[in-house]
Amino acid sequence: MNNLGDLEIFARVVSAGSMSAAGRELGLSPAVVSKRLRRLEDRLGTRLMQRTTRQISLTEAGQGFYERVVAILAGIEEAEAFVSRRSALAHGVLKVSAPTSFGRMHIAPHINTFMQANPDLGVNLMLRDEFVDIVGDGYDLAIRIAELSDSSLVARKLAPVRRVLVASPDYIKRHGTPDTLADLDGHICLAPHNNDSWKLEGPQGEVIHRPIGPLQTNSSEVVREAVIGGMGIALRSTWDIGAELSDGRLVQVLPAYEGSRNVAIHAIYASRRFLPAKVRLFIDYLAELYGPTPYWDTEDSGR
Repeated sequence: MNNLGDLEIFARVVSAGSMSAAGRELGLSPAVVSKRLRRLEDRLGTRLMQRTTRQISLTEAGQGFYERVVAILAGIEEAEAFVSRRSALAHGVLKVSAPTSFGRMHIAPHINTFMQANPDLGVNLMLRDEFVDIVGDGYDLAIRIAELSDSSLVARKLAPVRRVLVASPDYIKRHGTPDTLADLDGHICLAPHNNDSWKLEGPQGEVIHRPIGPLQTNSSEVVREAVIGGMGIALRSTWDIGAELSDGRLVQVLPAYEGSRNVAIHAIYASRRFLPAKVRLFIDYLAELYGPTPYWDTEDSGR
């Protein structure tokens, strides 16, 4: 039984002055309005209105009931407005997981601006390179730099990732510049995670190169420091070494080859339904901050 609907109809009949007028406002026939009013009176066990063909008048019980119904409906409307306002504002604590280097370089410097714009929100930013269980570990969202496979999670692309082969001028001076992909076999190549293969895109399409070098590490930041220090050649994202490319501490080698374009920066979260404002606003903030041409791929890479 839709008791609340009956209350709304009753209040509308009183304010409109007739069942036909209330019916037009509600999109109901006078017969349906009359039936709903009779059902309400039967449930209450009392007569609320005196009806004539031209007008209605409230009984004493009906007058008292009407005053209370109006207060109830106003309270419901205020409660709905309160929830709508809160759903448009960020509040509570936002728990975010992000890769260590990217989070330090391209999220942490911008957190203050976001939090100043959302003063009722706290941010718990956890930097780690392992993928987290978003639902199981209680994260609101995770930033992932990857070529995403099918998942039950929802992903929004925040920015493209451009990965290029780079070396320091000192390394090039000592070892020369590779002219072909096959020349890499005669160079020191640096790759994290036990020399994982490089998936490259070049003039012949996708190619796989397995880097060979003396350094093995599970840290991308170690590889970054090693290539800047002149140890060898590395495949690095421009978000990671854009400043070094701009100031000449690194130079691009084999420019015809770059990392797979299927890799991108994504925001990952559990569900599109009832997305909290804090999650939506943070994702929108990052998407606008980075954009289709991220600032690290422009001349002003030190933004």
